[in-house]
Amino acid sequence: IEAVMAARGRGAYYKQKYGNKVRVFQNQDHVEERNGNVRSDTEQGLRQKLSQIDGRQYPCYKDLKGCEYQFKNFSLVFDTIQGDPHAQPSRCRITVRESKAHFPPETYQTRIRRIALEDYILRCTWAHLSRIKSSFYVYQPSQHILERSAVIVANGDVQLRLSLDLPAQGRTILGQRAAHLLCDELSSVVDQCLLHDSYDASDTMKHITSFEDQEHLRSQIGDAGLVAFVRNGAILPRLSGASDRPMRLNATPFQSPPAFQVEFNLPNSGKIVGMGIPKGITLIVGGGFHGKSTLLESLQVGIYSHIPGDGREFVVTDPTAVKIRAEDGRSIQDVNISSFINNLPNNIDTCHFTTRDASGSTSQSANIVEMIEVGSKLLLIDEDTSATNFMIRDERMQKLVSQEKEPITPFVHKVKSLYRDHGVSTILVIGGSGDYFEVADTVGT
Repeated sequence: IEAVMAARGRGAYYKQKYGNKVRVFQNQDHVEERNGNVRSDTEQGLRQKLSQIDGRQYPCYKDLKGCEYQFKNFSLVFDTIQGDPHAQPSRCRITVRESKAHFPPETYQTRIRRIALEDYILRCTWAHLSRIKSSFYVYQPSQHILERSAVIVANGDVQLRLSLDLPAQGRTILGQRAAHLLCDELSSVVDQCLLHDSYDASDTMKHITSFEDQEHLRSQIGDAGLVAFVRNGAILPRLSGASDRPMRLNATPFQSPPAFQVEFNLPNSGKIVGMGIPKGITLIVGGGFHGKSTLLESLQVGIYSHIPGDGREFVVTDPTAVKIRAEDGRSIQDVNISSFINNLPNNIDTCHFTTRDASGSTSQSANIVEMIEVGSKLLLIDEDTSATNFMIRDERMQKLVSQEKEPITPFVHKVKSLYRDHGVSTILVIGGSGDYFEVADTVGT
């Protein structure tokens, strides 16, 4: 016996001796089952525990952890419980089984539809909790439809992950208020947000099919020789610099120039028409305040699909697209920027360039190299946020500073070879320099 315990541990010995049996503990009005480390309790058991710790010190809330509480329509598990009222909020998860949730299989039968359904449930839950000013809160979703861990749908089961501040007066537990929160209010949240019958079925499918169409469109533009597509009628301007919501008042719907107009057929929406931006070097030019940067910003987030009503639902770009800009002061570690910068003072090695305080030109060159290394096939560059000496060097400056004394090779001399040799396309917003016209494949105004 001692040899077995020493080699395998005391737990392994007793498990071998008695097996992994279920022990049942009768505690007045509720039953608690223990199977290994898994315990199950009831709603009534949770209410009783909260009554027992009412008026005690706040750390006693930790007694709630380690159980799965079974309610009529769902189960509740605490993942973390705060040890102090001012600490990080407690976190819990709610699971509703498929037999209770009743979401039709067609809403989650593919990965794309599952992500869309999870996103829709999260948005509805966040809106509901905000409306009732609940003590529960969930991650606030953006305008993008993304795969997140706040809501998970698996084989029809729905799991919601919430945060909450457990109620207290000072450091004293308010057990009755906690019981109302965890039993009554939480049950209402489940009924309103996690059951299919509480949703408008047509609105749910609209959200799902819109995401499905956008993902399909993004997968098709490459085969059509494009790096981006902007739907006719899209609303690109945002409400403000601090809001990603669409501008509704005086916003001009996007309309493709006839020369760039293309069309696609989508699985749910049918034919869609808009502007296709071809592979290669594309310039977006025009006067000030004419929407050049707004268009580029929309293309920047075109790697994501957007919710219905955002205005950018069918603005899609190559999924590897990335915005490049100068970042004065950024840290660079062992990046080969010698294609753009050489012969720096003090014999600084640009093949293994390292600095904790990069300049505009070194930061922008490092950004390009890093993005190419991770596989980007589309660079988005705005003249306004770029280092001027990295982008161009006009004729007069070349005469003033000879090539031998200039360590920077401007991007205008490299952009063509990036596409020719590496298949990396570039979309540039230009408003003040005409040097790029000579290397551009496409110019849009």
